[in-house]
This record gives sequence, C-alpha cells and structure tokens, in this order.
Amino acid sequence: MAAGRVVVAGASLGGLRAAEQLRAAGWTGAITVVGDEPHMPYNRPPLSKEVLAGKAPFESLAFTPKASAADVEWRLGTRVASARLAERVVALDDGGELPFDGLVVATGMRPRRLPCPGPLAGRHTVRTLADAQALRAELTRPGARLVVVGAGFIGCEVAATAVGLGVAEVTVVDPLPLPMVGPLGETLARALLDRHRARGVRFALGTAVAGFMGEDRVTGVLLGDGSVLPADVVVESVGSVANTEWLDGNGLDLSDGVLTDDHLRVGGLPYVVAVGDVARFPNARYDGTPRRVEHWSIPTDTAKHAAKTLVAHLTGAEPVPAPFAPLPTFWSDQHDFRLQSFGVPALGKGDVRVLDGDLDGDVLVGYHRDGLLVGVVALGGHAAAMSAARHRARLLKQPALTA
Repeated sequence: MAAGRVVVAGASLGGLRAAEQLRAAGWTGAITVVGDEPHMPYNRPPLSKEVLAGKAPFESLAFTPKASAADVEWRLGTRVASARLAERVVALDDGGELPFDGLVVATGMRPRRLPCPGPLAGRHTVRTLADAQALRAELTRPGARLVVVGAGFIGCEVAATAVGLGVAEVTVVDPLPLPMVGPLGETLARALLDRHRARGVRFALGTAVAGFMGEDRVTGVLLGDGSVLPADVVVESVGSVANTEWLDGNGLDLSDGVLTDDHLRVGGLPYVVAVGDVARFPNARYDGTPRRVEHWSIPTDTAKHAAKTLVAHLTGAEPVPAPFAPLPTFWSDQHDFRLQSFGVPALGKGDVRVLDGDLDGDVLVGYHRDGLLVGVVALGGHAAAMSAARHRARLLKQPALTA
C-alpha cells in the first residue's frame, strides 16, 4: 500500500469509526484525527438520560478504540478552521496546517440556538459532556422550574429525566401540535403525549417562544400569545446546525450538511468522503433523495462504506460496487418506556397501521409507502422492542422505492 496520510476532521463517534474502518479497509498509512473537544470519543445518547440523572460517570461513556487503530494520532482540543481541498490541506485553529492524501469529513452538528431577546444565563443545550454536567447542577437545585423548548428526541428525553430527578415543574414548548410528530406521525405522537402527561410533564403546544424574561438570568419564557411560563432553567432543543463552515470556499453544496454521492464522496472529489450526521447522502434503499440522518447507527454505517470508498481510491483497488443503502435505526428511552425504530417512518406517515399490540400499552406501528413497509416504531417495553426487531428482516428484504 502506498504511504500517505488521511486526515479525519471530527473526533466524535463518526471520527473514531472512520479511523477504525480505514484500518479495516487496508489503509496502512498515517491517520490523524482532529477534534475540538478535549475528550476522546464518547457516547452521546446517555447525556440527556443517565448522565443528566447522575447514574453514569464519564468513564462509562468513553469508547475504547479497536487495537487496529492504536497507532492513530489524535489531536484533541483543536478545531479544523478551514480547508483548501484542491491543495489537499486543512488549516487548524492553532495556526498549524495538515496536508492530506485523503480527507474524512466527520465534524457533525452543534445545537441550534433561539435568536430571541433576553438573558443567556440559565439557558442550556445538551450536546457535550460539559453541557450535561452544567444542566444537572441547575436541575438538582430545590424548587427548580424547567422549560424545555422543543419536543423532539432530546427535548422529550430531558423532560422525562427531569421528572425523574424530582424537578418541581417541567414544561415542554413546541410550535407543533404534538411531540416528535415529525418522525412519528400523529397516531404515535398522540400516544407519546398522553404518556408524558400521565407522568407529570406539562406541554404548551402550538405556540412559539418570543423571548426570555429576566435581567441577569432567565426567570421566565415569553410565548407568542403573550403569556409567560415561569422558569429557572431553560433547555433549548430546537434542532441542529451542521459544522460545515470550515469547508466554505470549496464549491461544495453545504445547504444542509455536506452533500455526497451514493458512495459518500464529497463534491465529486474521490479523495474526500463524509460520515455521520453531517453527511447528506442518497439512500439506494429508498427514493434516492439526499438526506441527513441524525441517528446513532449512522456514524458506524457511513464509516464502513466511506472508508472502503476512500481506501479503494488511494490504493488503486477495485471500487465498492454497491451504492450506500443503510437501514436507519433509532431508539429513545423516556420515563419507563422506549421508542425503537427501524427504517424511515417519515416516508410513510400517510399510511400508518398498528401491526401489533395497542396504543394504550406495548404497540408496534408500521409506516407504508406505495404499499411497502418503509419503517416501524415500537412504543412501550421489552415486548414492543422485540416486535420491532422481528420486522427488521422484513424491512431489509423490501425492494427499493421508486422516486
């Protein structure tokens, strides 16, 4: 194999899996992973649950790199500031530069913040270990009143964890009429709402946040209808922004993450690939429309394919013949129940059917498009999750959708 260097921009799960998969694909040259956090890659889903609840120390979150990646160079606490792709060079925020033969874009996302007037103190996001630790310190104060802005995955998980911590008041605000209605559709989202309310979470739905009250720190959340929700702590869970600014000026489509082809190559450049939730890729299993997927399984799935693509180019080996076609997977633990999904339910929200159980207990819901099952979501306990897992094989065997 020819010598050289692959730079992996981003040191979270996607960056780790990319480094491991480069070795698995046969790359014997240097690998340098650059990341802005001071920590080695760690598991983020527990941040809004076990870490926030005080049940998981950081040591339990850290991933252990595979032995094959033991010689990988890690530059932590350093951010990739810009790139000159034609010259095959990335510039770092410490003033240094790294030349590369191959580049893996794995810079992920950061939380979106609300552009509303008001104080900043008392307002939190949940993306990093430091975020979760700072939020926990505030939620464990006696009498804390929490307002969560956004009823998506993180918002619902934080609300559930806060109730478990004994937070005095927990209210979730969202302009949509139901929690998680985007990925789940109305039928299951309504069942989810009922379960949260039964466990003490309050909701202000169909309304937006207009501002934050208070002088030095937040004391309330001003809603669009003029009402005010008292709040000592606010969590903003209103989506994510792709970390792509460092790629500006290279003629790439960065309108929603980094656009790739069906082998995860970026901008028609065979020596640049993207992995994780920053990648917007077509999925040959479905309709070929490029989409970003912010699920835990995607960093590993994309890393496997992207590494093979990149190493084949760098070594002159045979290219990967089959286009990328993952089966997206997500789960979300809230209160004493779990949401478990396989496929892309959002593609079939117009045809939703209960496949097993009932909406008041353990239930499995199927999502169909043109008569084909494109996704399943289980809501409930172990029985519901197992029912979803049994449908995974069926989803893998489905023929591809047409555009």
